[in-house]
Amino acid sequence: MGELSFIIPLAVAGIAYLLAIREFFSTPTFPRRVIVIGLVFAALWHLPFLLMPPGSDDDIHRYIWDGRVQRLGYNPYIVVPSDLALSGLHTPETRTLNNPDVPSPYPAGAQLFFRAVTSIHESTFALKVAFVVCDLAIVFVLLDVLRCTRQGEHWVLAYAWNPLLATEVAGSGHVDIVGALLLLVSVAALVRRWRAVAALAFGLAVAVKLLPIVLLPLYWRRVRMRDAALAAIVVALLYVPFFNHGRIPIGSLGTYVQMFRFNDPVFATFERVAGPQLVVGLAVLVGFLTAMWMRGKVPALSPDAFAWPMAASLLCAPVVYPWYLLWMLPFLRSTSTVPIIIWTVSIIPTYYVWRLRTLGRPWLVPGWIMLLEYGSVATAGAIIMFRRYTRQAVTRCSTD
Repeated sequence: MGELSFIIPLAVAGIAYLLAIREFFSTPTFPRRVIVIGLVFAALWHLPFLLMPPGSDDDIHRYIWDGRVQRLGYNPYIVVPSDLALSGLHTPETRTLNNPDVPSPYPAGAQLFFRAVTSIHESTFALKVAFVVCDLAIVFVLLDVLRCTRQGEHWVLAYAWNPLLATEVAGSGHVDIVGALLLLVSVAALVRRWRAVAALAFGLAVAVKLLPIVLLPLYWRRVRMRDAALAAIVVALLYVPFFNHGRIPIGSLGTYVQMFRFNDPVFATFERVAGPQLVVGLAVLVGFLTAMWMRGKVPALSPDAFAWPMAASLLCAPVVYPWYLLWMLPFLRSTSTVPIIIWTVSIIPTYYVWRLRTLGRPWLVPGWIMLLEYGSVATAGAIIMFRRYTRQAVTRCSTD
């Protein structure tokens, strides 16, 4: 990862993906055989990444460790992998995990997923297979949502063809795809008015990673209070096995906020005048406000309302890894989400940092890469706003 032989083909795939998106916008329907063939190609593209071993310090090695120590009776929020007293617990796949001097930061839902998969087979390959199964499940749930909302089924290819799926799900293996599946299940349940299922699936998605918490305003008065209470109780029960002297376990989450930085131009700007905890709170607030604004501006259960709050919060986050964008992929199928679609491609050059690290360079995204990444998103947003403004102006002139 990070070599030009990795980035250039991936960038070419990203450009081809954007050209395909343009075709999806210009064509209202596609023959079903085209959709099926497209999904088959997506599956075939996943296969070589699935068979490729992950990087020596990819997050998936931490997942193996967390699942393993749970089964051995330890608390992943307390034990530190680099502790010499625990050296006997390591396997060849866990000895190279990243940030070994801090405990796990992953929420309880993710921890129990790690434990469940490693109970079946303790290997990075088993976890990657589980993530690919979640990826496949998203395709079927998304097809159901598209049919129920009478949208073109070809938009499932806007999800299945995104290059990040192959690299970050089948390749490196990241738990974010599990949360994205649960969030989409929640939306599908809302579409069918299964309010208890919607609330429970949303709570479980938050228990995998905290990002979708900013979508809470979208559930206000769309689920009953008893459904929300049930979801809260289930999430609380997930944490019970990890309680330490009655305290809610957070592991190294505080260290993550305080010390970890990657691809964070907005966060870095605000951190110059405020503490990191305050800026993280601002990022969450931005997501909440965006969700509240989208709820009043777009049709009920519009995919835009789910994509933009998470994107806005991520934009202000201290760490923006490519796999974080997996959360938004099932909701990208409208003109207003084009900047986010472009972001999933313009973030590809950040993989170059992995190459720089092997050369002994700092773990920092070069300025020109961030300019390319976020400049592309800003340009797309400006073009869309300009076109909407001119279209409204022409409409007013025609009316006059």
